[in-house]
Amino acid sequence: MSSSRDRISLIRHDDADAWVAGIAEEMASILGHEIGKRGHARMLLSGGTTPAPVYEALALQALEWNKVEVGLVDERWLSPQDPDSNAYLVRHSLLDRAEGAQFVPLVRQGKSLTDCVHDANLHATHAAPPCLAVLGMGGDGHTASLFPGSIDLPKALASQQPYAALDATGCPGANSWPLRITLTPLGLEQCETRLLLLRGKQKLDMLQAALAGEDPTQYPIRVAIQQPGAHLRVHWCA
Repeated sequence: MSSSRDRISLIRHDDADAWVAGIAEEMASILGHEIGKRGHARMLLSGGTTPAPVYEALALQALEWNKVEVGLVDERWLSPQDPDSNAYLVRHSLLDRAEGAQFVPLVRQGKSLTDCVHDANLHATHAAPPCLAVLGMGGDGHTASLFPGSIDLPKALASQQPYAALDATGCPGANSWPLRITLTPLGLEQCETRLLLLRGKQKLDMLQAALAGEDPTQYPIRVAIQQPGAHLRVHWCA
């Protein structure tokens, strides 16, 4: 049986500019290959400030954006027009620049949380598998919206659907937005490439701590490492 360390590739970049350029080029290569193979490509993106410059650089890549569908790894229970939503971040850093790309948000105004999760699972079930998922990791070891200590975490980890609702009330990493829609381990397993974008020594130390154990309820980033399928490609710079 392979160890967790055998399940990742760690790519270290010299500086932030090289980090941004290297990730954007890899993402563009994956999308271009998928378009050439299937005629279209589907990718799932995370929010947050860390990946924003990568998305801006990706939008400048010469791709057939009208053949690309962009979805989300997770979302806060906020309107897609709310500046604190992941949809807003992805729209303004990528979609406003990548003309023709189709966006499939997780939250739809006028629908309940339950209905939004149902719609997300229906779409994921009938759409092509994502060729790419871009993940982040919090200082608490969470990824997507799988927060350690969440009352809903065991249920989300065991879900047989690609997406689940999660209440992260009381989890410091959730800040002011406890209600979430998140990709589950099953949903992540369907992604053909998993990229984890990290900046700073603290995040690298957390990754090392996660690699030293197995329990995903302690550090949910372990799901991205241990889940069958693609190995996790970690892009890091200081």
